Amino acid sequence: MTVHKEGTGLLLSLFTVLFVANMTLYYTVGCKALVYTVLAVSSVFFLLLLNFFRSPFRRFPFDPEGMVVAPADGTIVAIEEVKENEILHENRLQVSIFMSVFNVHANWFPVNGTVKYVSHHNGRFMAAYLPKSSTENERSAVVITTRSGIDILVRQIAGAMARRIVTYAQVGDDCCVDEHLGFIKFGSRVDLYLPLDAEILVEMDQKVTGNQTVIARIPTNPCE
Repeated sequence: MTVHKEGTGLLLSLFTVLFVANMTLYYTVGCKALVYTVLAVSSVFFLLLLNFFRSPFRRFPFDPEGMVVAPADGTIVAIEEVKENEILHENRLQVSIFMSVFNVHANWFPVNGTVKYVSHHNGRFMAAYLPKSSTENERSAVVITTRSGIDILVRQIAGAMARRIVTYAQVGDDCCVDEHLGFIKFGSRVDLYLPLDAEILVEMDQKVTGNQTVIARIPTNPCE
């Protein structure tokens, strides 16, 4: 297990501040109970943040052709047909994954293909599990065209605690499921917008693992 690059600077700065604060208390405060209490709280806080920025090494074990792989760890909170009016302007099957603060927050590409479109919109910071968060919260969108010519939309959505969405994808990039698409800091959600003929393989409230759980099957030849 390694630390994600998005957390390296923050964790080093936090460790330095906590170390200095605890050492100062140790040498200036006579009440050792207070010193040890602050040390325990500081340690737990640092370990929780370290856990948040963990970056497990994963490889999808099968040929991903015709599959949509989970772009994030979390819980399935929506499976429904919707009209996607912001980018695709057509009906799609939306599958949403809610990421708690205890989940890995790295995001993976869900399919192999080429990045066709990337955008970022500022917005609100409502709880990420609410349906309106898909269209009203701060969000980034990435459209990937598969080798079969199918467009898959991935939307990273900030939550009530999230204050930064990082998206690595750039238009024209070749991408694959084993690569990181981005990272969302402190609680969030990832939406997938799939073709209506996609075969959904997950259920509501199911726990999924990024770059491991197969979300759906899609046609390998859209003309069929």
